[in-house]
Amino acid sequence: MLSIPKNLLDMTQTPHAGYHWDGSDRRFFEGWYYRVTLPDCGQTFAFMYSIEDPIGNQPYSGGAAQVLGANDEYLCRTFPDVKKFWASKDVLALGHWGQTDLTTKPFYLLPAEFASHIQQGYQATATLNQGIISDPATGNYCRWEYEIKPVYCWGNHGSLQQSTAGWVSFLQIFEPGWQILMAHGLASGWIDWNGKIYEFTNAPAYGEKNWGGAFPQKWFWLNCNSFDGEADLALTAGGGRRGVLWWMESVAMIGLHYQGRFYEFVPWNSQVTWNIQPWGRWEMQGRNSHYEIELIGTTDLPGTPLRAPTAEGLIYCCRDTMQGKLELQLRDVSEGKSQIILQAQSSLCGVEVGGGSWDEAWQSS
Repeated sequence: MLSIPKNLLDMTQTPHAGYHWDGSDRRFFEGWYYRVTLPDCGQTFAFMYSIEDPIGNQPYSGGAAQVLGANDEYLCRTFPDVKKFWASKDVLALGHWGQTDLTTKPFYLLPAEFASHIQQGYQATATLNQGIISDPATGNYCRWEYEIKPVYCWGNHGSLQQSTAGWVSFLQIFEPGWQILMAHGLASGWIDWNGKIYEFTNAPAYGEKNWGGAFPQKWFWLNCNSFDGEADLALTAGGGRRGVLWWMESVAMIGLHYQGRFYEFVPWNSQVTWNIQPWGRWEMQGRNSHYEIELIGTTDLPGTPLRAPTAEGLIYCCRDTMQGKLELQLRDVSEGKSQIILQAQSSLCGVEVGGGSWDEAWQSS
């Protein structure tokens, strides 16, 4: 299907890039997130793909493609037929065919063939994101095709890439799993959003995924790789309450790629604290023996409700904007004194809260 040199994959592919479903009938979902930011016009497009209970004939079996488009506008198309979904267990590659004139089992198509034969659907790999969906009720639609050159995956440049949740994510202890697939990349291509065509070259791109048989109760997220005057900088941070065997735990992490280096603040090497408002303000700090980081994300925008896989299927349960403001400071504290390494800001930060019980601020360490 896709031929990628193995030695290249060993260096650039993250753990968990392949599809996780084991073929069983246990409750299962997998979701993928691709994003491209267009700094010249201040717009961001986020593409969210999901599959639930792929064995079929279950109450929540099916797939979907969602797009959070220009000005945080939203489009969603469901794909009930799980047999028209395909994904690779070895590499990042997946797709779902909706309306098509092809009668074969679904597989990766050359982009020109996809454009000719697929009227509704998508396909995505580590280096391509392509699709077309429309809303029959409104006539709104989105078509997209762009190539991606990965710059940072999840780890130091040129080193073996890391699992976002550490080695324990290889065991079915934490659910759902979460993996940043590409912290920063460069996208070139086009997006047709209801007739307005956005063309771009080397625009900041991002990718992540999650999967499992259980769902987080509550979560938050900040993500940005388009900063003022800093082309070589990418941040992903987030936290949530998730199941660990038979109990729930609250965890959070901050990951920063900057000038070829990876700064990681995770529960097993750092103290991570947060103060997240129900909407509008996200504050996080991370500190270990070498570095300290502080993030403040804010927005005055109302945000857009999005669907996410839950125990009750794909429902509206999170709120996002791609136009959050972010202030970031990274400091070296290894010599016993605090020295600023980096101070950066952006007005194109993705921010999100999701899950239940957001009546008051969530503070934790």
